[in-house]
Amino acid sequence: MSESVSEAPADVVAEAEPPYDPAAPAPLNVPRSPTGNAEVDARLDRLADADHLATDGHLEVYEDVHRGLRDALTALDARPGPPAPTRHPTAAPQ
Repeated sequence: MSESVSEAPADVVAEAEPPYDPAAPAPLNVPRSPTGNAEVDARLDRLADADHLATDGHLEVYEDVHRGLRDALTALDARPGPPAPTRHPTAAPQ
């Protein structure tokens, strides 16, 4: 009797890790804490998109996040406050 050794078929190739590429996309793992403002939190969450891009793609994400945060801050100044006082229609112009 002969003992047979089980071998994997020739067409099955073991998956090997790709060689290390320092320029390949890698998660930055920068912690982001919720601010309590849904609009700001959504913009900060967008930063995670940079984790999957090569370095040359980060600029677009950062500019988009910056633009969104700037718009959110600008909106704070544009929120309506109490109405401006009006002069009485019969009052003489000053």
